[in-house]
Amino acid sequence: MYAVIKTGGKQYRVAEGDSIDVEKLGIDVGSEIRFEDVLLIGTEDETRLGTPTVPGALVTGTVTHAGRAPKVIVYKFKKRKKYRRKNGHRQPFSRVLIQGISVE
Repeated sequence: MYAVIKTGGKQYRVAEGDSIDVEKLGIDVGSEIRFEDVLLIGTEDETRLGTPTVPGALVTGTVTHAGRAPKVIVYKFKKRKKYRRKNGHRQPFSRVLIQGISVE
């Protein structure tokens, strides 16, 4: 069984036991989270598509890690104008272990 969930403006295909990195959730490590924006539920026999979400569907998970992604360098440059700007960015994320997928 798998599901497509929406969190942080992105969509993720998850199955039970998967570990995904999502946008920072602001939840303590070790606490449980419930994803109620389930867009699709798929099994071996059928696929249930939501309009826009599947009613009664729920994906639960546990936050296992909170960190920051590797640094991305942003460099702006204009030739012959002595214009150079260097900036770095590290995006915060939360790692979630999917515990279960349920639908009523």
